[in-house]
Amino acid sequence: MVPDTKLFFYIIYIENIVNSYYDIEWKYVTKGYGMMKRLLKVVLSFGLVLGISYGAGGSAQVVDAKTKIVKFKNCKDMNKVYKGGVAKSSKVKNKGGKTKYKPFVSKALYDANKARDRDKDGIACER
Repeated sequence: MVPDTKLFFYIIYIENIVNSYYDIEWKYVTKGYGMMKRLLKVVLSFGLVLGISYGAGGSAQVVDAKTKIVKFKNCKDMNKVYKGGVAKSSKVKNKGGKTKYKPFVSKALYDANKARDRDKDGIACER
């Protein structure tokens, strides 16, 4: 397995930024302490690069990737899989009153089964 050289250079780049920011004078640091400090900076830099690379935007995309878009024949079939039906957003309210189950939220799944929303409140096959 070949190491990712681009990631390695990002780590070195961030380590140089940290060094210049703190303006560390290595001649005053003992050898053992200096190695520990360098190791700590490399580990923190690696964590920062991974956090930026795989962080913020990933979570919303994972939920959509796991949802399989199926067009159901009727509400009975949909309620076997999604007991509370499917809502197009978490902000929609049920017009028909209190429901027994909470709907699953997926805009793509709702759009595929929009015909199942009889009262046009944004929740298809609510129970």
